Amino acid sequence: MIQKLQSNAITLLKKLIRIPSFSEEESGTSQLIKEFLESNHVDLEVSDYNVYAKNKYFDKAKPTILLNSHHDTVKPNKGYTRDPYNAEIIDGKLFGLGSNDAGGCLVSLIATFIYFYDKPDLNYNLVLLASAEEENSGDKGIRSVIPLLPKIEFAIIGEPTQMHLAIAEKGLLVLDCYAHGQPGHAAHGLGDNAIYKAMEAIQWMSSYKFEKKSEVLGEVRMTVTQVDAGSQHNVIPAVCHFVVDIRVTDAYTNQEVLDIVKKHVEVEVKPRSLKLNSSSIPKNHDIVQSGIGLGRETYGSPTLSDQSNLSCPSLKLGPGDSHRSHMADEYIYVSEIEEGIELYIEILEKIL
Repeated sequence: MIQKLQSNAITLLKKLIRIPSFSEEESGTSQLIKEFLESNHVDLEVSDYNVYAKNKYFDKAKPTILLNSHHDTVKPNKGYTRDPYNAEIIDGKLFGLGSNDAGGCLVSLIATFIYFYDKPDLNYNLVLLASAEEENSGDKGIRSVIPLLPKIEFAIIGEPTQMHLAIAEKGLLVLDCYAHGQPGHAAHGLGDNAIYKAMEAIQWMSSYKFEKKSEVLGEVRMTVTQVDAGSQHNVIPAVCHFVVDIRVTDAYTNQEVLDIVKKHVEVEVKPRSLKLNSSSIPKNHDIVQSGIGLGRETYGSPTLSDQSNLSCPSLKLGPGDSHRSHMADEYIYVSEIEEGIELYIEILEKIL
């Protein structure tokens, strides 16, 4: 049965790659996933472009595990030398946009869900969610579906980790900062230069070290990534806008980091969102110990995923390599998908 699941998963991924599915434009892949699950006799629900299903013998009295990955992609970058939608296999590599991030994970989780779908007397319920709008953290992605699902005990988020166990993930806090001054003529040295005020705040941000350090994720990383000010060479600017990218660990909430920044700088600070918090799962959790027992390593992930939208413990785990995500001529090894399905099943069997 597992060999058939592996073969069908690879065929499904090739079909998914051939359908453009940028964030907010996932109708084609949503329909394909729906048809694939229905062909495997799975009862399902659809919300916008999200497809979700519960195992056949779902029992409200049992805790529920969420199996989630996304079917949207970023747009192909200009470095592509291959057709990003061709989905060809060469030397064991399946090329195509979204093959690694996160198509391989998605089809592997779908295969795993089908494997357990009609098994009675499981210790946990299983819910599969193929979500939309992950790449743009959109409002019609996983956040819109969570209220429709039963209470989740913990989640496995399918992202490329080489099937190692990402037991923590950094959150994201993006700040729009505005330094305010007074305009004046540069020749007369009049006015109050907003750029200089911004420089003071930027200098603090470049050198500040957050006091608490995460055991798994290390330090909070704060980086100024954009600066914009001035309209012409002879006018002292009244406003300087700059953007700060902060990768938050599980040692702080996003609100706590925001409060610290506001306390130390004399500029206007506006967060774009406080929702993308860090996420984690205890190392002694049964699902983590199951993976460790199969020789998988634990680590902290610096990249953001749909974990940030969950309030339950969550584990990031999937075939593929995060370094290939969003790269030109993206690919995943066929063997990685085959191994991913086997390992997902083995890890879950130990607790189911």
